[in-house]
Amino acid sequence: MKQFETTLPENYEALKKQANYTSSWRDRLHAVEELSAYQHEKVIDLLKNRMQHDTVYPVQTAAYDALAAFGENVEKPAPARFDIIKNTDKIFLRVKKSLPKDHTVADFAAKLKRMRLDVYDAYEGDKGEQFMPWLEERWAKL
Repeated sequence: MKQFETTLPENYEALKKQANYTSSWRDRLHAVEELSAYQHEKVIDLLKNRMQHDTVYPVQTAAYDALAAFGENVEKPAPARFDIIKNTDKIFLRVKKSLPKDHTVADFAAKLKRMRLDVYDAYEGDKGEQFMPWLEERWAKL
């Protein structure tokens, strides 16, 4: 059985902040991965929170994997079946209406990233390589 560190890492507060940073799923994933070496009560609580409440599935599963490796009794999260952020269409429509009529999907993506980095980042993390085709499809339907 793998041995884990049972103390908190020296940079725990920074990692905790990073794990909850809403505008970067990559930062959250990195923090979860780094914390997965520390089997400490505070880390376990933080990982359970990420597993249950993160908007991005790869972050949820990384937290789950760490908790399972610690021997915690946890259920693997299921990927979201619907929008991972409430009122996504309203947000997209607001962005689209703020642009000139002849804008492109690239213009739309850039404006979304500026106006709502949290939304852009969450879907980019959730969709991976399919993000731009997915975004273009949603944009075309608005």
